Amino acid sequence: MTILSTGLVPGATAADTQSQQWYLSAMKTDEMWRVSTGKGVKVAVVDTGVNPDTRSLRGQILTDNVPNGLDYKATDDYVGHGTSMAELIAGTGAGGTLKGLAPDAKIVPYRVALTGLDNKTELEKAPALADVIRAIADSDVKIINMSFGGRITRPDIREAIKYAHQKGKLMFAGTGNDAEEGETIAFPAAYPYVIGVAASDESGTVGKFSEHGNYVDLAAPGLDVPTWCDKTLRAYCTSEGTSVATAIASASAALIWSAHPDWTANQVLNSLIDTAGRDWARDDPSTYLGYGLIRPRKVLENKDYDPGPAATDPLAKENATGVLDEAGDPVAASSTAPSSDPSKDSKNSKETSDGQTPAAASDADTTDDTTLWVTLGAAAAVLVIGGGAFAVYRSRRSA
Repeated sequence: MTILSTGLVPGATAADTQSQQWYLSAMKTDEMWRVSTGKGVKVAVVDTGVNPDTRSLRGQILTDNVPNGLDYKATDDYVGHGTSMAELIAGTGAGGTLKGLAPDAKIVPYRVALTGLDNKTELEKAPALADVIRAIADSDVKIINMSFGGRITRPDIREAIKYAHQKGKLMFAGTGNDAEEGETIAFPAAYPYVIGVAASDESGTVGKFSEHGNYVDLAAPGLDVPTWCDKTLRAYCTSEGTSVATAIASASAALIWSAHPDWTANQVLNSLIDTAGRDWARDDPSTYLGYGLIRPRKVLENKDYDPGPAATDPLAKENATGVLDEAGDPVAASSTAPSSDPSKDSKNSKETSDGQTPAAASDADTTDDTTLWVTLGAAAAVLVIGGGAFAVYRSRRSA
């Protein structure tokens, strides 16, 4: 386990943590931030709650934007995951903390029942995911970040996501971290209108754990990235996973939308797809990296960039087709939460990072649409520092 110094440690400097955020230099943030820092864009972080009092998030969290009835303990993060995602998106980097990719964006926090929430009373009081998505759809939030996933699909959540799409929201979710175990479908990433994000390393190679399939739309940095070690929020540890990649993808969209506030969600997404790094044809996306690695700088540096038609969904084909298996046949997901013993899951070990398991599901849990299988960023990987940009784009395409 690698533990990094933070602003809570006497004498820590910004370089302590931010130097480990290798993707900031790889994505050439200094150039991007001359054009856009995400100002004016609100991102909803639907997660385990977001602590607004970390040095990186002071002044960044809009708690008043959460409707009454859906604000239950929204600022009480029960594992530290939601706070990490918020910092990756919009952290200020103050005092040696995480620097968000879109440091002037604002975060609207929502706390739903995910793995790690074991208190029965809190489980019952946590707002339903479908209700949360609909509330966000009716607000001025532009981007919904959902750094979780599992083999659960429910009609009310699917309809809420469709509603949010109709209201012009961009929704990002991780594709999942269980590729090595053979479980290759994760919702909400696999729902129509949700942008599924895979995780890559510095070379542009997808992580071995990153789940694949036709629901993978884009890829973003997701390996060897600092996040909070646990709910105590006392130190950062290195982690890996599609949760991290999702947050960085959401922040990338915030940068573009801030620079082009009149663009529609379709145009922002189209620009991300169009400029993504890939060495394969756009009309033949990879099952591992989708349309490629996000490169928002390619949009921001071109003042004359054409984002395409405002009303054209760039993922219309995928949204109409739905999830397919390797043979090209439709895939049906489970309608209930799987039961599992977290202590037996290898993703919760020091050798793998990003990975608590599904929460053990009781009979009551299987009908509760707020109890989802979440892949959380946890400490584990040995830290590797590198300054290279995304120069190599390996598709690792399926046969």
